[in-house]
Amino acid sequence: MEEEALEFARKAHGDQKRKYTGELYIEHPRRVANTVAAVSHTTAMICAAYLHDVVEDTAVSIQDIERKFGREISKLVHELTDKYVKENYKQLNREKRKEREVARQSKMSAEAKTIKLADVIDNTRDIIKNDRNFARRYIPEMEALTEALQGGDFKLLMRACFEVQRAKYLLKGKDDALI
Repeated sequence: MEEEALEFARKAHGDQKRKYTGELYIEHPRRVANTVAAVSHTTAMICAAYLHDVVEDTAVSIQDIERKFGREISKLVHELTDKYVKENYKQLNREKRKEREVARQSKMSAEAKTIKLADVIDNTRDIIKNDRNFARRYIPEMEALTEALQGGDFKLLMRACFEVQRAKYLLKGKDDALI
């Protein structure tokens, strides 16, 4: 099932590339899944980690995920899909959308929080390394989000907190050698 989810996500993301590195987008969900696999997890969590950006970033719907992978995985993917990036919320500024998303994610299942923590870890490392300008806005958002993700895996929570704090330190212009 995990390999099916990886292949489904690979096909759905197609030739999409990561913004800063130019690597195929699928490498991000693969890293997220590997991070989740390093802590207590289920097969459904690994599958959802591979699929966590598919509904947000491709034409795949949550119904497509449920038909292919079942209710448990589709529920996790649904929890992980940012509700406030969709067109009907474009009237809200980024700050309001992110505040609502943090509040929503604070109510996610422990499994979804664990996957989201792995996502925060990977994204934070990428953004602080490649876009300091955007990081100035992004890192405070991730600080609020990591607080909301308490209840996910404790080791990943600590790693996410570390990455966010490290990024804050780097933004203050301290030691770039830490990257």
